[in-house]
Amino acid sequence: MINWKNFDTLNSYEELMNVAPVNLVEAMTGDNGAERVKKYSVPMAAGMAFNYGAKSVDDNILDVLAKLAKEAQLTEKYEALYNGEVINTGEKRLVLHQLTRGQLGNDVVVDGVNKREFYLNELKKITEFVNKVHNGEITNAAGEKFTTVVQIGIGGSDLGPRAIYLALENWAKVHDTLKMKAQFISNVDPDDAAAVLSNIDVAHSLFIVVSKSGTTLETLTNESFVKDALAKAGLDASKHMLAVTSETSPLAKSDDYLAAFFMDDYIGGRYSSTSGVGGVVLSLAFGNKVFADFLEGATEADITAKNEDLLQNPAMLDALIGVYERNVLGYGATAVLPYSQALSRFPAHLQQADMESNGKSVNRYGEPVNYVTGPIIYGEPGTNGQHSFYQLLHQGTDIVPLQFVGFKNSQMGSDVIIEGSTSQQKLCANVAAQIVAFACGKDDTNLNKKFEGGRPSSIIIGEQLEPKSLGALLSHFENKIMFQGFVWNLNSFDQEGVQLGKVLAKKVLAHDTDGALKVYSDLLNI
Repeated sequence: MINWKNFDTLNSYEELMNVAPVNLVEAMTGDNGAERVKKYSVPMAAGMAFNYGAKSVDDNILDVLAKLAKEAQLTEKYEALYNGEVINTGEKRLVLHQLTRGQLGNDVVVDGVNKREFYLNELKKITEFVNKVHNGEITNAAGEKFTTVVQIGIGGSDLGPRAIYLALENWAKVHDTLKMKAQFISNVDPDDAAAVLSNIDVAHSLFIVVSKSGTTLETLTNESFVKDALAKAGLDASKHMLAVTSETSPLAKSDDYLAAFFMDDYIGGRYSSTSGVGGVVLSLAFGNKVFADFLEGATEADITAKNEDLLQNPAMLDALIGVYERNVLGYGATAVLPYSQALSRFPAHLQQADMESNGKSVNRYGEPVNYVTGPIIYGEPGTNGQHSFYQLLHQGTDIVPLQFVGFKNSQMGSDVIIEGSTSQQKLCANVAAQIVAFACGKDDTNLNKKFEGGRPSSIIIGEQLEPKSLGALLSHFENKIMFQGFVWNLNSFDQEGVQLGKVLAKKVLAHDTDGALKVYSDLLNI
């Protein structure tokens, strides 16, 4: 039987609070550091590895974290999730994003519908439609092939798919699998849509409207913006527009769309990249095989997350080390630092996925908790970040745990040797140096040049960023967020915090305001 208990009611909570801390500077200096880096590493899916040698943990702390994993029933709760129990208590819904990429447990049947078969059928529809577009069976009015696809969505309908597209765009060019250029419109700011439309040939473009409810204000506003542009170009919008939505939404059976692909309420926006939300745009852009490989990597990581042995479960291990840093060491933020320009938008996606999931101060039953929960997430690719906010990370008054991501090989293979090393070697040298610099620091009589060290970090290392490793990377972080939510006894799958602003914005647009809201409305000339 599963027990959903607050973190501070668990026996392992007290034990974790009282376990002896690690002096990271000593632990990472000299031979000690070399042994730690070799020892504290666990294989991940898609041939990657999670190395936590530079984290502020040791065997004693890991033993307590293993007790916590068992007492909090993390494996059992994950099993309940993928077997179709109602995990989203706020909205009384199942949580089935893993099912979009693989069968992890029992059949999940809702109202007589096998949900795995439902998602496979939608994937088949996407595959067939994409083949027809790429083969020239579906064309524009002039019989010409579409060359560009534009996703219109916001939040999870934009951040994940955009980050994944950018991550694979250059890889696809090298492997001759970039079928169509992709663009994204998300912000209701008219400059966003106008900028995209000014840079594409609308006559050769497909537009995907992504809204599960079919009522998202920003998305529908941008859809109207695009339809107006198509009309001005003398084009029939219904021959250029696609919809990704739920079967019950206003978009589902509309003649305004060339085709519609379905998801359901059991897929949260920030977890939807492996559903049709990511599937349509990424398959059109890269081809069906690339998206299939991406799903394969995600499935492989989901399977790894089932391992009951904490030290062989990288997502659970990453999650519990993060809980220790947040609740025991008191660190309030985490920086995600990919040393890959292709992952330029990946931290932004993780920012939403993590902070929208675990940015909660009440438990899954709506009761206040007496401990801190989700950290602030931010990040930027290296080495750009080194010349930006790393100053604070190295010498600021706050310690910020760091999550590096690095790859041994570049995506495009184009490089040059300068001063005895390639650009890729210089990139990798920088991330290795940063890990040790953050952990060990540097003593100096000039305090302005002194680095205290003791700044913990982990790194995920892969051979190359490609579809399968990217899918595994996405799944790793999704499962990390899930496990942390389980420990904190949160509902990580609703997002009431985004609703209040929407309600007040509608009041402003209806001129139904008073007090400060009216003054701000007047100041902004609404």
